[in-house]
Amino acid sequence: MPHWRSLLLVAALAAPWNAPGHAQSPAEERPRAIVAELEGIIHPVAAEFLNETIDQADVTDTDVVVFVLRTPGGLLDSTRTIVSRMITSRAPVVVFVGPSGARAASAGFVITIAADVAVMAPGTHIGAAHPVSGSGQAMDDTMAQKAASDTAAYARSLAQARGRNVALSADAVLESRAFTDQEALEASPPLIDFTAQDVEDLLRQLDGRTIRRFDGRTTTIETANADVVHVTMSRRQRFLSAIAHPQVAYLLLTLGALGLTIELWNPGAIVPGVVGGLSLLLAFFALQILPVDTTGLLLIAFGLGLLLLELKVPSFGILGIGGTVSLLVGSVMLTREIPGLPGMAVSLTVVLPIVLGLAAISLFLGRLALKAQARPPTTGVEGMVGEEGRARTALAPDAPGQVDVHGEIWRARSREPLPAGARVRVVEVNGLTLVVEAAPST
Repeated sequence: MPHWRSLLLVAALAAPWNAPGHAQSPAEERPRAIVAELEGIIHPVAAEFLNETIDQADVTDTDVVVFVLRTPGGLLDSTRTIVSRMITSRAPVVVFVGPSGARAASAGFVITIAADVAVMAPGTHIGAAHPVSGSGQAMDDTMAQKAASDTAAYARSLAQARGRNVALSADAVLESRAFTDQEALEASPPLIDFTAQDVEDLLRQLDGRTIRRFDGRTTTIETANADVVHVTMSRRQRFLSAIAHPQVAYLLLTLGALGLTIELWNPGAIVPGVVGGLSLLLAFFALQILPVDTTGLLLIAFGLGLLLLELKVPSFGILGIGGTVSLLVGSVMLTREIPGLPGMAVSLTVVLPIVLGLAAISLFLGRLALKAQARPPTTGVEGMVGEEGRARTALAPDAPGQVDVHGEIWRARSREPLPAGARVRVVEVNGLTLVVEAAPST
């Protein structure tokens, strides 16, 4: 009997932990959704952020990844990197163009049609994916046709694999067509899967939906009562992404040039040189990411060189004026609006004050340099001529004496007799003997 009583006691204690309600906590049974927002240009830093989000989803057994996308477009290489990682993602990837009023143009259109599920908010649009050169310069007909055909084939392959409208996907590239949320949804077959007001509405409509992955497998997405995790860029990514903005890159470029100019004008100041060097290096990083016009960049470098020469060569302002014109023209060419990539240009309201301010500083320093060159020497023998002093003893042509000049006692002689205490002026220096004359009265 004691043995059976012990068994019953153990069973009673273990029963609550074996009950269905205690097998797993409610939080562990909830599906998991990761949401990442991207607003801005598609570049390597943006690609790194989105790819790291998918990596995080893969290692945390996430059920669905949602990209909230707002972009004017970006680099095709970065777009291909993002799409390739989306295709290999373990969890289904949803691209949501929102909120209302947002767009996913150019590279954003390609990312949208490549998603497992494409969703748009009311009042948004996608499309206009015609490729342009990285420098913004016009391509010749052959190269333009090759680039457009290659990008169109890429869009068609993604649309076909996702069961979306192949013809409209090609038109978005070849004819730069754009589509509203209703046009994309009502096309046959559609370009997107459905519309949603926000992420919460998207997850509600997504629950229980069966989708076909890129490799042909089907899966059912469960998002009811999902545990939503919002991820953001790291500090490093936010910093690099901010630098990759055209206006910030241009400000860094001019700040670096100004810092080096001040360091050359005043060697040993250290701080302007260090700040200028760092700014230039950061600007070069940004210019590697952004589409820039090579000719504009060379004109800026040439203009800065002319402004620096103005500090060293007395050109009476010719070098400074030429440098200002070159800097202004190069800035306009470097930052002009690129077709298909809106938002890439720096406004003239930013360019003009910077260029004119930099030119004014350089011309002002150059003017000071000219004045310094025109001033008589203040050291050595030449610096003594013209100095005034006082005769300590009487002076005569055949009787040298002593004078106080420049706070020092010198041996001196005079071409005319001068009494002790008379004001004298140095007219010549012979070795260590000064030749003086009577200083004019004031």
